[in-house]
Amino acid sequence: MARRQWMFDTLRGVFEKHGFVHIQTPSFENLSTLTGKYGEEGDQLIFKILNNGDYLAKVDDVLLASKNSKALTAAISKKALRYDLTVPFARFVVMQRNELTFPFKRYQIQNVWRGDRPGKGRYQEFTQCDCDIIGTESTLAELELVQIFHEGLSALDVPGFRIALNDRRILQALSEASGVPASSFADWTVAVDKLDKVGLEGVAKEFEIRDIPASALGMIENLLGIRQAPDPQAALDKMAKLLGEQAAAREALTELEHLVRRAKFSGVPESHLHVDPLLARGLDYYTGAIFEVLVEDAPFGSICGGGRYADLTGIFGWKGVSGVGVSFGADRIEDVLNHVDGWPVLPNVGLDVMVAQMESGDVEAELTSAQACREAGLSSELYPDPAKLKKQFKYANDRGVRWVIVLGEDERASNVVSLKDMVGGHQDQLPLTEAIAKIQAS
Repeated sequence: MARRQWMFDTLRGVFEKHGFVHIQTPSFENLSTLTGKYGEEGDQLIFKILNNGDYLAKVDDVLLASKNSKALTAAISKKALRYDLTVPFARFVVMQRNELTFPFKRYQIQNVWRGDRPGKGRYQEFTQCDCDIIGTESTLAELELVQIFHEGLSALDVPGFRIALNDRRILQALSEASGVPASSFADWTVAVDKLDKVGLEGVAKEFEIRDIPASALGMIENLLGIRQAPDPQAALDKMAKLLGEQAAAREALTELEHLVRRAKFSGVPESHLHVDPLLARGLDYYTGAIFEVLVEDAPFGSICGGGRYADLTGIFGWKGVSGVGVSFGADRIEDVLNHVDGWPVLPNVGLDVMVAQMESGDVEAELTSAQACREAGLSSELYPDPAKLKKQFKYANDRGVRWVIVLGEDERASNVVSLKDMVGGHQDQLPLTEAIAKIQAS
């Protein structure tokens, strides 16, 4: 938890430096709020909550006998654990729109739940660290979020990360150019989003299952080649040749070029930017630029993601409010830092100073010393038992406590304390106020 708290504090500092304010939303939402926002597969992963009381009492016998799980679920479950933080955020914005100032920038660090099969990098409960900008269509919002990716992951010292960039409008044009009907675009993106997991053969099977023309596979092979382009601009140039004159896609490509150029101008190294024509992001609510962050040689997929959503608030009755947001996957970042042994040294976890309890000592004086440390802003505790000093010093070392105050008979007679430095090994006798000042200065 000390490591996780350091991670959360680091990201919180980056978010607040960019002017984002902190909000929280409830752990569960109405099931109807969440359903239909994450695609067909996402809906299946939502954890439903049974209605209170005798949830079967009012269910029709015919429905029970039919064994129709979808229809039965609608009858016995009206709420669900949140699947992400973005849809609840859109609900929050609509409900609070008269109190908010737009564009509104929020960050949120909370748990979400998905009924996924647990595995390496996959959890049923995990923490997302989100930040969103809503109420503007300016592409400078996308730029700021790319900067936040770079600043946040650099501050966490995550090695070898790359920010993948694409746009759903470009994907739409590429799918149509490969013979996929517009009505099948959502199915196409779901299949393409699985490419890194199942390979080209797996995508071909997905196309077959979803009645997508087999000819569309040729476009995927072309895009795989573009994915290997040596730099972002080379990838953009190759994508331009495939797009033709489709207006929306051309506009998206221009915006992507501006985003890459401005990100480099803002200090994001080109080596951290990757234009990926196969980046799809399987969530249905994305409509424009999309992002994903991957770490080289990590034993699992992306650690961050996000994108532009043109009208997510529309599902709650407030049309035409565009937003863009990103999410840091705290648990996968933790997994990466564990994998590379990349955590910083976090000394004195939870405790600045320990006061030893002496055999035949003055417990009241020791309690007073511990309290004086707390009043001076130091975390402190009195060892609970009058044990041998060797045992107490071992406890301090095991806790990572640098300073130990000892009040023996001689110290009490001289109105001083012995301050032992567990790192340096030396020990000084000095008045309590000077001991506290020395600890504060260390």
